[in-house]
Amino acid sequence: MKYIHSILAFSLGITLLAGCQKAEEEKPQRPNIIFIMSDDHAYQAISAYDNTLIETPNIDRIAEMGMLFTQASVTNSICAPSRATILTGKHSHMNGKVDNHFPFDTTNVTFPQLLQKAGYQTAMFGKLHFGNNPKGFDQFKILPGQGNYYNPEFITKDEGNIKVSGYVTDIITDFTLDWLSKERKKEDPFLLMYLHKAPHRAWYMAERHLDEFTNKTFPEPATLFDDYSGRTPPAAEAEMNILKHMGWSGDNKVFPEVMDELGIEEIGPDKVRFVNQWNRFDPAQKANFDRAYGKVNEEFKKLYPSMSEEDKMKWKYNRYMQDYLGSIKSVDENVGRLLDYLEANDLMENTIIVYTSDQGFYLGEHGWFDKRFVYDESFKTPLLVAWPGKVKPGTKSDELVQNLDFAQTFLDIAGVDAPADMQGESIVPVLTGNLENWNRDAVYYHYYEYPAEHMVNRHYAIVTKDYKLIHYYYVNDVWELIDRKKDPKELKNVYNDPAYAEIRAELHAKLDELRKKYKDSNEISQGYIDQLLNDADEGRVYGINKEGVEEIKARREKILENN
Repeated sequence: MKYIHSILAFSLGITLLAGCQKAEEEKPQRPNIIFIMSDDHAYQAISAYDNTLIETPNIDRIAEMGMLFTQASVTNSICAPSRATILTGKHSHMNGKVDNHFPFDTTNVTFPQLLQKAGYQTAMFGKLHFGNNPKGFDQFKILPGQGNYYNPEFITKDEGNIKVSGYVTDIITDFTLDWLSKERKKEDPFLLMYLHKAPHRAWYMAERHLDEFTNKTFPEPATLFDDYSGRTPPAAEAEMNILKHMGWSGDNKVFPEVMDELGIEEIGPDKVRFVNQWNRFDPAQKANFDRAYGKVNEEFKKLYPSMSEEDKMKWKYNRYMQDYLGSIKSVDENVGRLLDYLEANDLMENTIIVYTSDQGFYLGEHGWFDKRFVYDESFKTPLLVAWPGKVKPGTKSDELVQNLDFAQTFLDIAGVDAPADMQGESIVPVLTGNLENWNRDAVYYHYYEYPAEHMVNRHYAIVTKDYKLIHYYYVNDVWELIDRKKDPKELKNVYNDPAYAEIRAELHAKLDELRKKYKDSNEISQGYIDQLLNDADEGRVYGINKEGVEEIKARREKILENN
């Protein structure tokens, strides 16, 4: 009998132990979070959106595994402010980083800090763009400021400042894979921020792609020769036209000696940029670039004497596309390296993977390069999200999500409460198909960096799925209303069209509500204006001469008088 009791007790113990182990195995694990962001990567240059210009099979894999967003956008289309918004979940006027020059308020709490405190292992590799000691990271290796494409320097957590030979996109991926294989703690969930410099201006591709891309010809956008006649003055006054404002040497890689031979005057300091970059190459790199671009320059010397202004525009556009898209090719390859590693090491199942850009970019639309405007090509940003078991593969969403939402989304996924002063919304209901818990019908935008390079006037806007209401308020006090459905290329301002009177009134009311909700106001805007005018008085205005400052101040004073 004693023997039977012992057997029963032993069996019961084994059963209980097995039950505990099973319960432990079934206990939901917090997902890993991989945030992949490139710099100035236009959605038009991802083949999951549009394969007219380039095929990006590896980035497309993320869309195939999960969800592609067609109406994702930013709150302020410029690099450092976008990154500050992503980290803090706050609009620019709340986190202090209104442009690339105003300082970030370091008292802000960022979502990586909160995830780190909650037990996540955290790492950042690549381009942050502001600050040299990112908060909330167990490990980081980041580029100083913009960084360089070739033989770049990095600021590191443990090694001080280092310089690494090679191509920046490959190096950032090497750091990332090295951390995953050697430093990742398998018992903890992790946040990995994998941040590419490419395809930021001045667009230097990897050596392995030189021959392929410098010999390609790309289709031109329908609005390459936009004359801006259908909109208000800021569109025509901006200095981001490919023909007029893109540099011949630093941007289009025309050799300075060829420019001298042809009598071409450079635009701005572009020759200096060209020489500085060429001087970074080691002898083998320089030989490869001299060879590839030597052919480009020889052909250009034959063409230039008989080129019309239209011919020059088309030539510069194609040169721009060759270099811009060539730099994206390596981003796609390296995203593939990361995805392959995750698959080979069984890290896909419980990992959410996000691919995005810090904003969109103009690829010749409206004759432009760069970003800044609230028009779609710079306002909208690519967003692809894979989350096995949670997001249905191969789905699309046209919901109005923003970079403002990332912080709260990641905190929600990790089961961490978001601070009350964060201004975004978790997009988990959109990702999981629970749209009854998602009711956003409009987003808010505010761009500040003016006067500065590219001279895009300050403006704020409300954007819905159907319309945009835009207020330019600094040296132009004008309004635009764009019908997004009837005018997808955004060529016509219908603000004063009587047929839109009711819609205009509704949008003004909604815009007022959003400005109150997000705590933006004319007083805040005026504060930044005053600061910038003080900088102008002291000669600290970026990208504009003294005469330009005086003109802007006079126009601004006239607006204030009229109001």
